[in-house]
Amino acid sequence: MFHTNTNGTERERNMRKTTVIAASIVGGLAATALIASAGFALATGINESRGQDHGGGRSAGQAMHNGQSMHDGRGPSAEMAAGLSSISSGTLTSEQRAALASMAEEEKVAHDLYIAFGDLYGDTVFDRIANAETHHLGAVQTLLERYQLPDPTAGEAAGQFSSESMQQLYDSLLAQGSTDRDAAYAAARLVEETDIADLTAATDGLTAPDVRAVYDRLLTGSQRHLSAFGG
Repeated sequence: MFHTNTNGTERERNMRKTTVIAASIVGGLAATALIASAGFALATGINESRGQDHGGGRSAGQAMHNGQSMHDGRGPSAEMAAGLSSISSGTLTSEQRAALASMAEEEKVAHDLYIAFGDLYGDTVFDRIANAETHHLGAVQTLLERYQLPDPTAGEAAGQFSSESMQQLYDSLLAQGSTDRDAAYAAARLVEETDIADLTAATDGLTAPDVRAVYDRLLTGSQRHLSAFGG
């Protein structure tokens, strides 16, 4: 929380700024989505550096090892859900609904791979980014609940996926990354590059403010993760 000593002139300037912002909102849905995305980031109080710079990724990811949901109503995932509550929902096409469900599995693929690579090589970057993927999946799960869509990751243990394509992707990347450390980093970069491509494609024609806010958040995260893995 920020505290400032605001005099009358400053208050007047702030009121004028508020008026300008309010007027810009009338400009259309694109402006609304942009403001919603910014509000989501502020409301959650979470940034990707938190996912990368703090230890404990393994403990945060432990829920998936126990076959539990990574969105359990506690911690940053709960904060993400609270942030989304202030953003309106919209309308999704059948293709956009399918993409949202697929996004949940992509986040789980990333999480489970990074946990496995962290176990293999002991590099904390895998654990820290797996922790961030936990929060990302929590946000996607919140959207699935909001739009009354089934969660394809529910009840799936670590390394297990309901769709054959995601299972094959995970198995292939795990085998690739298990050969040596460099191969693990290459596999991680491929995961993030795939996420970036899929998120970019998923936002094309998307009008739902809450889904766009989450996708923008995930896209920023994937770009930072790619950099962390040497991309």
